[in-house]
Amino acid sequence: MEDERSVVELMRSWGVSEEVVERVSRLWGKSAARNGGRMHVLLGHLLDTAAVAGVMWDRYLAPSLRWRLDEISGGRGRAWFMWVCALHDCGKACPAFQGLDAVEAAPVRAAGLGWGRVPAGKRWRHDVAGGALLRARLLEEWGDAEVVGWVWPLVAGHHGAFPSVSALRPPYPDALGRGRAWAEVQRVVVDVVTRVVGFGGVAAVRPVSSLGKAEQLALSGLIVMADWIASDSRSFPGLADAGVVSPAGACRRAEVAWRGLGFRGGWGGLAVPSSALVPLSGRLGVVPRASQRELVEQAWLLPVPGLLVAEAPMGEGKTKGALAAAEVLAARFGFDGVFVAMPTQATSDPMYEQVLEWVRSFDPALESQVALLHGKRRSNRLWRQIWEEGRAAGAESDSPWDDYGAIEEDDEFGWPGGTCGGDAGAERSGPPVWFLGPKRGLLTPFAVGTVDHLLYAATRTRHVMLRFAGLMGKVVIVDEVHAADVYMRQFLLEALRWLGQAGVPVVLLSATLPPAQRQAFVNAYLSGAVASADVDQPVPEPAGYPCVTAAFAVEGRPVVSSSRVPVPSWRESVPTRIEWLPDTDVDGTVVAEAARKAAAGGGVVLVVVNQVDRAQAVYRALREGGFDGVLHLLHGRLCTAHRAERTEECLRAMGPGAGGARPDRMVVVATQLAEQSFDVDADLLITDLAPVDLLLQRIGRLHRHAGTRRPAVHAVPRVLVTGVAAGASGRPRFLSASEKIYELWPLLRAAALVAEVAGPLPGAGAAGGTGTGTWSIPADVPGLVARAYGEDDVCPKEWGEPAARAAWRSEEGKRRAKAEELLLTRPREWGTATLEGLHYGGSSAVGEEDLDAVVRDGDRGVEVVIVHRVRGGYTAWEGSRLGVHGEVLDEAVVERLLGGCVRLPLGLSEEAGQLRPLPGWAGHPWLRYAPALVLEDGWADLGGARVSYDDAEGLLVKHV
Repeated sequence: MEDERSVVELMRSWGVSEEVVERVSRLWGKSAARNGGRMHVLLGHLLDTAAVAGVMWDRYLAPSLRWRLDEISGGRGRAWFMWVCALHDCGKACPAFQGLDAVEAAPVRAAGLGWGRVPAGKRWRHDVAGGALLRARLLEEWGDAEVVGWVWPLVAGHHGAFPSVSALRPPYPDALGRGRAWAEVQRVVVDVVTRVVGFGGVAAVRPVSSLGKAEQLALSGLIVMADWIASDSRSFPGLADAGVVSPAGACRRAEVAWRGLGFRGGWGGLAVPSSALVPLSGRLGVVPRASQRELVEQAWLLPVPGLLVAEAPMGEGKTKGALAAAEVLAARFGFDGVFVAMPTQATSDPMYEQVLEWVRSFDPALESQVALLHGKRRSNRLWRQIWEEGRAAGAESDSPWDDYGAIEEDDEFGWPGGTCGGDAGAERSGPPVWFLGPKRGLLTPFAVGTVDHLLYAATRTRHVMLRFAGLMGKVVIVDEVHAADVYMRQFLLEALRWLGQAGVPVVLLSATLPPAQRQAFVNAYLSGAVASADVDQPVPEPAGYPCVTAAFAVEGRPVVSSSRVPVPSWRESVPTRIEWLPDTDVDGTVVAEAARKAAAGGGVVLVVVNQVDRAQAVYRALREGGFDGVLHLLHGRLCTAHRAERTEECLRAMGPGAGGARPDRMVVVATQLAEQSFDVDADLLITDLAPVDLLLQRIGRLHRHAGTRRPAVHAVPRVLVTGVAAGASGRPRFLSASEKIYELWPLLRAAALVAEVAGPLPGAGAAGGTGTGTWSIPADVPGLVARAYGEDDVCPKEWGEPAARAAWRSEEGKRRAKAEELLLTRPREWGTATLEGLHYGGSSAVGEEDLDAVVRDGDRGVEVVIVHRVRGGYTAWEGSRLGVHGEVLDEAVVERLLGGCVRLPLGLSEEAGQLRPLPGWAGHPWLRYAPALVLEDGWADLGGARVSYDDAEGLLVKHV
């Protein structure tokens, strides 16, 4: 692509007739109406895209992917990548596209390329036309339907969905063009691209081997990325004269655009660590614990990229071990970055800070390449500091319609035109804000975010290839992997299948993983690795706990191993006393009194309950009862700002570095937010009953850190289990909210296992167990989890466990089937070798909120922004003045306004659907889709409820 000659000169030098040169030169690729007022000839856009692909190869693609493309192209991976990216729009060389704009069509017709009238309702998308055109040409040149079969969908799917081969049939005779004139120009368009990138002819491009389907999906996403970048009219202004379009000129344009976007890759060629444990002891600065050493050593032992499942107690340091393992895997196998998937937004923020510090240790400049992927990232202080420059430039937009350059000339989806923000050609020193747009976040070299972003890449949704391309060059770490429910787990399993086939290393972390789930994760990854739907490779029983399971495939043969010798935990197992605190009243008085009594002589008490109303009631009872220590309330109906502030306060007072900041007397009342990735240390835990794995997660916040000073009364860890009381025939009664969240059978099993050590529930008669009083934590964790989800009955007969189990399994089956409808591949589809027809019956969801509904079962409630109506206009939740119609001119006020986001309860979803953004928010990218909850005199009426917001208690709902 160094030739300074124009494409017109090149065509002439290759012996193309003047007539055909003229016709090819008239083909348009971008209309003036949708390209900043300047038409861009088709060959210009194709060469721009090829040039962008060349820069991506040099500075962005992971070494592992470059190696694979070199492998399948006989060592010409860069040219092959440029070729397939450039040909994405070859389908525009046909009447179905050239006739879309009457102004641009006139010179094409005048050059001798004609067509008839388009029949009503018979439009043909140019991506599909490109698949048809290229498929025919490649069959002619390559003569191998199998190889052609995986290449043509890369072009046909570049607008986000992969059609079936039957869709390649033109819907009317003139769609692809009839006669010699059209055949000649289509042939020359392909030839120009082929020769410009360095091949002597189309026959020379034929791959010597095939990519796997998952690798094809990632490659397709990179084609889309190259197209979107090359479609920006500010960096690539239209060239209406083919006589000024040249390969060298396209390369210069691509270089300027790349610098302006601030792109760079991740590690590139990461050096192999000098010794086995340097990633732990040197880079992370930790004294390696046995479980961390085991995980890193297993990363060294893998002969090929594979799956590592690390199980270790809460507080063991699994995440640091996973980061160290990721460095080893990336260095050994040529991966360029990391994606760390967390269960929630709240757990993503502290992990983002940890990953930032880790990435800086490789190169401080990489800090700007670390993305935080969740809807509340603007509330994260560090993220704002790092990305402030990009936001100030006006380049950030989270609008679902901001699809970078609006590449759809036929406007199929109704997206408006647009360009990227910032000054075209101006070199950026800050973060690459292009990645902030929809669907692009995982393309950042390093990313931390909710597990949803991994699950999105396993859905049959438009542009899923962009998300998967972002995973292809990374090591993927999934923390708290047990937290996915049965519905979400189907998408996680599907993601593991695709990652296994793509050869992406994955590290799964959990403290409480049921054995059946471990086996399912291993089978899913290996199913991808060996391209079979029926892999069932038994996982050997680990020698102990902690443990690491490794799974990989060598020459199509699945291999699984587990830790062969016991791995000691970093701390001795401690007898943890388990006691009952019977109570199923939402008013919280029993729990509040127990917390007050426990903290009376000093100590830090953590209360975890299963519903927000109960948490608010416990907090209210403590506050109104005169509790004189430090008191905090943490739940999901706090506004974004309060939730972040209180989480930080709790971590400061109860975290590993609390030291002298730890209060003498403190109670934290929380919901399930405190259940995972919440690194605090409580002296005593009061918790509502939950399924055993989740109950153990909560116990993981108890006596968590070494060296914490505690009052003598709390020297022995102690748990009070509440949210349950004795019922008829000794069968437990549970909070109705608990049954709704977790279902009956897991709660019955949990109650039975607790009763074995705590004795029968008071008033439960003879039901119960031995009442030995303690669980040994962490030694008992794997056995308790295995029993909780095992096949053997653990409940007394009078509890009716068989019926509860049957109901639970029936419901689980329904949720599993519901998820399967939206998985990326249909059942039994792993035998297919190409992407052809992948989007048959797929979801049309395009926005993040739509995708939330795809990967999470059930309504999550509507998120609203709290504002107050005052005389002359509105204020934000904390008092910042807005305009008469809610206008916000100061970005600092926008930050404070968005700090007032809160999610309404599910019961108000229908009423909340009537809420709208304030009129003054229409032009703001972060506010124009945000419903406003307008409080007048502190209250708002929503259907049959009155809603308010209290700074201490959060969102209050009173039903009238």
